[in-house]
Amino acid sequence: MSDVRVRYAPSPTGELHIGNARTALFNYLFAKSQGGKFILRIEDTDTARNVDGGEQSQMNYLRWLGVEWNESVDVGGDYGPYRQLERLDIYQEYANELIEKGFAFKCYCTGEELEAERAKLEAEGVDKIHYSRRCLSDPPTDREEYSIRFKVPADVTYTWDDMVRGEISFDADDVGDWVIMKANGIPTYNFACAIDDHLMEISHIFRGEEHITNTPKQMMVHNAFDWEMPICAHLTLIVNEAGKKLSKRDADTLQFIEQYAKMGYLPEGMFNFISLLGHAPDTESEVLTEAEIIKFFDANRLSKSPSTFDRDKLAFINTQHIKNLTKDELLEFCMPHLIDADILVGKSPEWAVDLVSLFADRLTYASEIVDLYDEFFDKELLLHDDAKTFLTNDIDASTRTLTAFIAELEALESFSPDHIKGAIKATGKVASTKGKNLFMPCRIGVSGRVHGPDLPVLVSLLGREVALERLTTVVKGL
Repeated sequence: MSDVRVRYAPSPTGELHIGNARTALFNYLFAKSQGGKFILRIEDTDTARNVDGGEQSQMNYLRWLGVEWNESVDVGGDYGPYRQLERLDIYQEYANELIEKGFAFKCYCTGEELEAERAKLEAEGVDKIHYSRRCLSDPPTDREEYSIRFKVPADVTYTWDDMVRGEISFDADDVGDWVIMKANGIPTYNFACAIDDHLMEISHIFRGEEHITNTPKQMMVHNAFDWEMPICAHLTLIVNEAGKKLSKRDADTLQFIEQYAKMGYLPEGMFNFISLLGHAPDTESEVLTEAEIIKFFDANRLSKSPSTFDRDKLAFINTQHIKNLTKDELLEFCMPHLIDADILVGKSPEWAVDLVSLFADRLTYASEIVDLYDEFFDKELLLHDDAKTFLTNDIDASTRTLTAFIAELEALESFSPDHIKGAIKATGKVASTKGKNLFMPCRIGVSGRVHGPDLPVLVSLLGREVALERLTTVVKGL
């Protein structure tokens, strides 16, 4: 195996999880950085857990994230089929060959018999409970249904140099004779995985650390056929901000890529953030384009420590990518959420562009545009406590400024941001106020807050009627 070929092999059992997305992304980045091929293989042999639409969901959200593949069920390739259930004859052929070579044997034991054997060994206090090999030494002659077990060699140590963790070893004595083919003709995970990795000429495997204990079994299969084992890199855990393993039961952190897509995170932002979960690129910047991420991806810089899913970092990175959007791109990004909230009813396209541009610096994800709209454009104006305090510190100055601002806005022929900016300047001259004593009452008068987005644009978007109504209400309350 001289060419770099990597694979991501999901089971169609549900949506694309953050951890699986990271695995897929690191395989993709390694392939791209090495000029290799990225293969998407569907491992669907766990038929009881497969769900309708699971395969397509995985593929849809990988593509949304920005991950593309060279070979798979949808684009084809020279190493297919790419669904394991379409490869059953292949697995059976290799399982039979292992039997012929003495590396595997038929097991006729029933589930009840195996459970009884295990219970007996547990009761006897046996430390390592393994299958007794009774079907190898004395197979029954009155049964036709059987599974196939790998005959684990004795006194062998399986060792590999992991790209992340260094040297890892397992003693064969710790592994019992494991099933490679079930009685229904479906292979077990480790057997099918090993066969496919060889036949698809996989050179490197990036996967989660939960697969470390699977590696010795896969090495057994490779060794039995005198095949070269792919180079492995077992990625460390992703943990939440409390340091606990990120799991589907973690209510504080969204678990699935689909959730982030529907909230309006940018795929570029998610791609960027996930690429940093366990990889430290040789650059000071954390905000990177896909091309930069590929350029800086280095398997030698994969972390040996758990990676924290830092929601603040995700917010920061996504916000920076949002700021790189053009006005039209930003509007397209926010449009589905604006439409769902009926915000654009009766509004012009220009008004919509100005609205999303107004909040561009505040958006963490697109659906926040609705919350920001509600915060500043709600019909009922509520003065925050700090706003009330500011206005009442000098009621006379506040009243003069607000009264003058009302008059200037009423006199405007055009309610554009530029004309409103001129009205604010004229207000200062009329009321003899400047600085925060000018701008703060004007802002509080239209928004009820001491801080907010660009004031002339905000007033323009509110419209003359709403802006004057709010200002008048505040003046009357002083």
